Amino acid sequence: MRVLLDEQLPRRLARELTGHEVRTVQQQGWAGLKNGELLRRPAEAGYEVFITADQNLEFQHNLARSSLFVLVLVAPCNALEDLLPLVPSMLAEMPNAQAGRVVRAHP
Repeated sequence: MRVLLDEQLPRRLARELTGHEVRTVQQQGWAGLKNGELLRRPAEAGYEVFITADQNLEFQHNLARSSLFVLVLVAPCNALEDLLPLVPSMLAEMPNAQAGRVVRAHP
């Protein structure tokens, strides 16, 4: 799957998502985009999964109409060591990815 990591997440998290093509918002040159635009561009670029730690994203945008599967990470902070326990949950959810669906990943 083509996966995009939101800009507040550590880039090294991409290495943990084995079996997927993972890029960061920064690598795409999309850093600083507002959420609406940041949800539109990846969909147009063929991304299937958007991973974020933004707990409010699903309440600020109508994600049901999006062509992206959004995975919201729930951790004490965005440090890699706090996100690593979520990797098994993330990898387990991705095969079930459906456009417009939002899932919260917990350890």
